[in-house]
Amino acid sequence: MRRVVFNQKGGVGKSTITCNLAAISAQQGKRTLVVDLDPQGNSTQYLLGATGDEVQSTLADFFDQTLNFKLNPRATADFVVATPFDQLYVMPSHPLLEELQGKLESRYKIYKLRDALNELAGDFDCVFIDTPPALNFFTRSALIAADACLIPFDCDEFSRKALYSLLENVEEIKSDHNRDLRVEGIVVNQFQPRANLPQKVVQELIDEGLPVLQPYLSASVKIKESHEQARPMIHLDPKHKLSQEFVALYNTLARTFGA
Repeated sequence: MRRVVFNQKGGVGKSTITCNLAAISAQQGKRTLVVDLDPQGNSTQYLLGATGDEVQSTLADFFDQTLNFKLNPRATADFVVATPFDQLYVMPSHPLLEELQGKLESRYKIYKLRDALNELAGDFDCVFIDTPPALNFFTRSALIAADACLIPFDCDEFSRKALYSLLENVEEIKSDHNRDLRVEGIVVNQFQPRANLPQKVVQELIDEGLPVLQPYLSASVKIKESHEQARPMIHLDPKHKLSQEFVALYNTLARTFGA
C-alpha cells in the first residue's frame, strides 16, 4: 500500500501525520518506507534527527540521476536510509529538489518515482509519501505513484475553501494518470473539541458526504517535543492521548483500506 499525504496549504501537519502513521506501521511489524518529497525535509529531520544533514544519498541524487542517462545507474535501494526505529526507512529529502523541479518537469520525468517504488515493491509492505504544500512536479509524481491519498485538515475556513480545489486536482490526476488512485480520507488535525468553530467546520464536511476519518487528532504541545527529540509519538510516549489517536487512525486505515 502506498499512501501520499497531501494538502496544498502549508502548516496542516503533513509531515507529522506521515511520520507518525509510518512509525506505527513499522512498530506493528511492517517494513515501512517514508518518501520525503518536500525540499524543506521535515520528515527527514523528524525521523533521522541531526544525522539527516549527514546523509550522502538523497532524493535529489535520485532525481538528478534520472536527468543524466547512465548505462549502470544506481539502484533505487541505494537511496533508502535506515532510521533509528526498527522496520522504518526513509528516502531523504534535500533542498536541491527545489532547483531540480523545472528540469524534471521539462524532461517529463513525472513517472520516475512510480517506477522507483515499483522497483522497491518487494522490499516494503507500506510506503508513506510526504509532499510539498503545492501542486507541483513532486506532488504530481507522488499522486501518480500512490494507491491512496490522505488529506490533512486543520479545522479552519481557509482550509475548507482550499479542500474543494484539492479534491478536484486529485480527481484530475486520477483521470489523466492513475485510475487506481483514491481519496482515502480527510485527517482532522489539531482538533479542539471544546471550540465551536472546529466542530462546526468538521460537521459541515461530514454533512456534505466527504470522507472524514475517525478519530480526530487532538491539538497537543507534546507533538512539539516529539519533533524536537526526533521521536514519533509512539516512541516518545505511547500512552499519550495523541499517540493512541494515531494508533486508532492507523488501525482504521488498515481495517478499512488495507495496511
